[in-house]
Amino acid sequence: MNRHFKKVVLLLLAAGFIFGASRLQQSLNRDRDTLGLTRAAVLQNAPPALAFTTVALGGFRGLISNFLWMRANDLQQDDKFFEAAQLADWITDLEPTYAQVWCFQAWNMAYNISVKFKENGPGIYTDRWRWLKRGIELLRDQGLRYNPNSILIYRELGWFFQHKIGQNLDDGNIFYKMQWASEMKDFFGNRGTNFDRLVSPQTAADFQRLQVFTNTYKLDPAFVVAVNEKDGPFDWRLPEAHAIYWAEKGLDEVRKHPQKAKTDDEIMLRRVVYQSLLQSFHHGRIVSNPYSAPRLGPNLDLVSRVNWAYTNYYAEETDAVQTNGILTAHRNFLRDAVYFLYVANRMEEARQWFKYLGDRYPNKPIVENEPESLPKTLTLDEYAVAVVQIDIGETSQERVTSAIQGLLTQAYASLAMGEEDRYQTMLGLAQRVHEHYDRKTAGSNGNVRIPLASFDDLKKSVIRELLDPQVPYAARATLVTRLGLPASLLVSVAPDTNAAPATLAPGPTNSPATNSAGPARP
Repeated sequence: MNRHFKKVVLLLLAAGFIFGASRLQQSLNRDRDTLGLTRAAVLQNAPPALAFTTVALGGFRGLISNFLWMRANDLQQDDKFFEAAQLADWITDLEPTYAQVWCFQAWNMAYNISVKFKENGPGIYTDRWRWLKRGIELLRDQGLRYNPNSILIYRELGWFFQHKIGQNLDDGNIFYKMQWASEMKDFFGNRGTNFDRLVSPQTAADFQRLQVFTNTYKLDPAFVVAVNEKDGPFDWRLPEAHAIYWAEKGLDEVRKHPQKAKTDDEIMLRRVVYQSLLQSFHHGRIVSNPYSAPRLGPNLDLVSRVNWAYTNYYAEETDAVQTNGILTAHRNFLRDAVYFLYVANRMEEARQWFKYLGDRYPNKPIVENEPESLPKTLTLDEYAVAVVQIDIGETSQERVTSAIQGLLTQAYASLAMGEEDRYQTMLGLAQRVHEHYDRKTAGSNGNVRIPLASFDDLKKSVIRELLDPQVPYAARATLVTRLGLPASLLVSVAPDTNAAPATLAPGPTNSPATNSAGPARP
């Protein structure tokens, strides 16, 4: 074989290897992009130091990042939180397009570091709130900046609002809720339902408010309104509305970029939606009370929304265990909905949902530990009385407060209608529930760990709601007379025959549809 022929063969082999390597590199690039291990485009709007770091260090970024992860863990174990937080900043600088890095660091701040701090005062958790907010801001302000299509980050944001702030597993959860409500009040008003000055700002103050809303909190007013119309109505001062907002943002990304979504991404986001809807149903309303601190109450306007979510989303679950769990949760929700509507004196809705519960689950008992309590064997009144008896043994602050307020509402409504005997019965039952809760939850020193408002405060709160201007004047006047209250309470709310009736934003009816699938989706 002559020299010339060898060169030709070698050149052909080299060309073949180069071609094969290029094809393999393209495949590797696609896999890395799918797994989120590389950037498909140049990092946009990055600070100079970050842009330099991500380019100059090249493949060494992974090695340095691993070292910093180990060092940050050691610092955290030694309670050196601020140094660990600084290392977290460096780690995210090294891997800005790797969503898991942002999620882990944010979780670490909101969950692991925050709980290291104790109360700053009775019921005050300022340090914990600071670290929780820092975790949220890390995801919202920076993680999404470099990963705007990351479904994982949207899911984690929703989870933080749903779980860390919305649920009551953290001792500081009430403080977190009130801090967030205080921040959101300026945007959504005293009831958490005012969107006008965000969607259609008129004054310089409105425009400044809108800038803070969009630039600081990264919220889109139009999307807020869309979520409220689709899943609400919500009080947007509370965390559940924001959990659903970020989950819906993630679902929107799934629809826009289905190739970037994993099989379970959509299911996980939907779970955030219907679980947050259920939480909002249980405690999605701030009950203002001039006599004591605000309390949370159920948002009964969400009954049909929660029902729709359960009856539709469970059908899309692929896990049989999860599906059975959703059906159980749905039945429990319906039982609560009937009871809450009953004690709120929304009797027609309570009757309709009680019938729906019986049609949907005819062979399932509806009273705890009573297997013979099928819907066909109990009346609505019998069911409500049975649940009240159970709640007397409950230690859930939310459920007991709801029970007492509902019993007081029925008591005063009965008084206004001249039913003195029923008034005394309901009032006495409400007081016995309150006293039983105090005894049940008292510690060894006699102090109640999670106290209710005083019985007098609860009575004043209910009376104040019953004297709301939207209640017919005749009913309010009768109640004031029966209770011997000052007539001056009616002066500011006397009927105005020229005024248009107050209206609320349109929302779903709470009456179930006649078919077994539940109400049609509004």
